[in-house]
Amino acid sequence: MDLNRATIIGRLTRDPELKSLASGKSVTTMSVATSRVWTDANGQKQKQSEYHNVVMWGKLAETAGQYLKKASRVYIEGRLQTRDWTGQDGVKRYRTEIVADNMIMLDGRPSGLGGGETGAQTYSQVPTPAAPREVVEEEIKVEDIPF
Repeated sequence: MDLNRATIIGRLTRDPELKSLASGKSVTTMSVATSRVWTDANGQKQKQSEYHNVVMWGKLAETAGQYLKKASRVYIEGRLQTRDWTGQDGVKRYRTEIVADNMIMLDGRPSGLGGGETGAQTYSQVPTPAAPREVVEEEIKVEDIPF
């Protein structure tokens, strides 16, 4: 069995870009920064930031596009996916993204979602009936267990 899972908590580096495709489906792209702080051997504090490209589809994309903004703190859960394309200059390019299927806005409830209460709001990408999830169950044999 394989697992492709990405989980990050960070801040948006720019406002999300919400687009509607010709098919009517919504897609949002954004960049999320995560940071790591540590003390080096000399006792100096060090900080390193990583930047993650995130893509959301459907209702989740609409929610993110409507309520998130630059510097919003967010929890993202999804899978890694790498796309490739050929640029106008003829060079093949690659981009690895997190395709999100779950999001929690950590800055509190947006004012348009039922008042000024604070606390995180969770949003998930729910599969449509037209695209049911396939469940594959494998029988585990005692002799296959490595310990």
